[in-house]
This record gives sequence, structure tokens and C-alpha cells, in this order.
Amino acid sequence: MLPLVDWPLAARHNLVGVFTDIDDTLTTHGAITPDALQALADLQAAGLVVIAITGRPIGWCEALANGDPAQGQAAWPVHALVAENGAVAWVGSPGRRHKIYQQEAPLRARNRARMRAVAGRIQAEVPEAQVTRDSNGRETDLAFDAAEFAQLTPAQVAQVVAILQAEGMHTTVSSIHIHGCFGLFNKWRGACWIAQQLLGRNLSDERERWVFVGDSGNDVALFEHGIHSVGVANIHGVAAALSHRPRYVSAAARGAGFAEVAAAILAARA
Repeated sequence: MLPLVDWPLAARHNLVGVFTDIDDTLTTHGAITPDALQALADLQAAGLVVIAITGRPIGWCEALANGDPAQGQAAWPVHALVAENGAVAWVGSPGRRHKIYQQEAPLRARNRARMRAVAGRIQAEVPEAQVTRDSNGRETDLAFDAAEFAQLTPAQVAQVVAILQAEGMHTTVSSIHIHGCFGLFNKWRGACWIAQQLLGRNLSDERERWVFVGDSGNDVALFEHGIHSVGVANIHGVAAALSHRPRYVSAAARGAGFAEVAAAILAARA
């Protein structure tokens, strides 16, 4: 991974959009930082497409997509929020966004029943593994807490992943959660899907015009395919275990790191 300052100015000049992870990329200690939130707004104001893509559930993302007036929270300044590692997204105008899915409703219903059975098996075989606290908002994947409110050992994480895979599930591990889903969902496939659905663009044909920003294992698919991929500095803690790493890494971690990435992008448009 090269320092972000080594990213050539000319390579940033014709960018059209940014895909960014949320947890530990936009957020710090679980909340988005003011500098990261302003960075999203500045990128959008400069004419770039900004899409958040996360392993978090679609229900958890609703307040970010549409705002939460009761909490005085405005909708995030993004064009879409893709959740559950690419399976479902909030699209439309802020405050009036609606959900779209990659799978049809009957298949999603069958998969939810299968996931309940898998969850029971894991909790019987790995009692320390608990479904995430945000699981009520999940529709297409099964997630276990690895490092958010609980702390699983590497061996326990590997055991959960092995069971999910034995049950025929596709797995990813983020900085906080272990995910399993019935379907080949990952952030790259989700990014390609939403770019086509939302913008009519073929992401595979214009990878040099997009930036992918993340920090953990479930961002690997974006790092693998992205010509312009950036990790925020906290990625150093897991980099050795990643099959594909980002090309560049910011000096700052988490939300401050994302703000650093945004400033680098905007500097090329000045």
C-alpha cells in the first residue's frame, strides 16, 4: 500500500464517483465524524456520485438514508446507501427513499427461514457467537458480532465462518461482524448492480473513474477490482490477513482518513 500522497493528481482528475464503507471508514467509535460528514457533502457538491456501501442491515441504514427528525438527524448527503454487502439499497430522493433488492421476495423469504436454522446451529456449536444487535433490521444476510459489543477470538471467528460456508453461505468478515448470505453478494457486485440500476453505468468498463474506500475484510472485493482504491489508516491492523489490499492508504484513521481522501479527490478538481 502506498501513502495517499503518492496518488498522482492526474489520476484523480476525471473521477466521477466514490464508493465508501461506513463502519470505521466514515465513523469513529460508532458515529460519523463532522469532518467525514462534511466530506460527503463536499464531494457531492463538486458533482461526484457518492454511494455508501456497508455490511450493516438495510433497516439500520434507514435513518441515514431518510433522516430521523425525532433525533434531529438529516439524511446523509449520498446518492444511495447499499446495505447487507450489496444485496439491497436505499435509493431515491433524501427523505423519500425506497428499497430495491437483488433478489425477488419469494426467494428472500425462503432464505430467511434457512438463515434462522443456520443461526440456531451456530449458537449451539459456538455459544460465544451471538447475532448482531442490529439483526432485526436485516433482510438478506445473517450476521454475528465479532468485535462490536462482543469479542470473538480468531479461532471462534474461523469456526463461525466454517459453519456458514458448510451450510452453503457466502461469507465476509468486516471490522466488527461476520456475515453469511445465500447468494453471491459482495461489495463489488453490489457496486456494479447499483451503478447500473441508479445511473445506467457499467462499472466494470469505467473502473478508472471511481474510487473505493474501506478498511476491512468485506471491502476486499472492492480493493481487488478498483484501480483507485484507498484504505483509511486503521486498515494496517488487518492488512496482513487481506487477500487484496488497497493501492493507497491515508495517514489518518477512520472518519479523519475519509476526509483526507475526499480532500485529495477535490484537490484534482480545483
